[in-house]
Amino acid sequence: MTKKQSTVEEINARELALRCREVAEEKKAEDIVILDMRKLTSVTDYFVIATGTSEPHLRALIEELTERIEAEFGIRPRAVDGTLKANWVVLDYLDVIVHLMRAEMREKYGLEILWGDAPRVRRRRTRSMRVPVEQVASAKKADRAKT
Repeated sequence: MTKKQSTVEEINARELALRCREVAEEKKAEDIVILDMRKLTSVTDYFVIATGTSEPHLRALIEELTERIEAEFGIRPRAVDGTLKANWVVLDYLDVIVHLMRAEMREKYGLEILWGDAPRVRRRRTRSMRVPVEQVASAKKADRAKT
């Protein structure tokens, strides 16, 4: 097996889900959510759910996700279900299932409600988002001094 031919099992599913969210964000998808499905079903580990604003936008999301994930992780979806005309396309990476939908389909089927017991995965913190411990302590001390 070459470096580019990774299997889904070799890839950290959480990292794949987070990367799918990042790629979708870069392509201006809306209301992106990652649901941790591991304790609720054996079908998959994570759902990534994102809204596209139009048929061309959905097409761009599908193309960008499949190309970037293949380039970065060496995998393609095992299956692609749905159609652009149906306003809902599913990219099945086994451990991560990506749902790309138009807003009306997302509202109609309510996957987040259906799987409401699934914890949401928070976005990973970047270095610029991290606050040094000293800065937090200093801010708390300043707040106490005000009161």
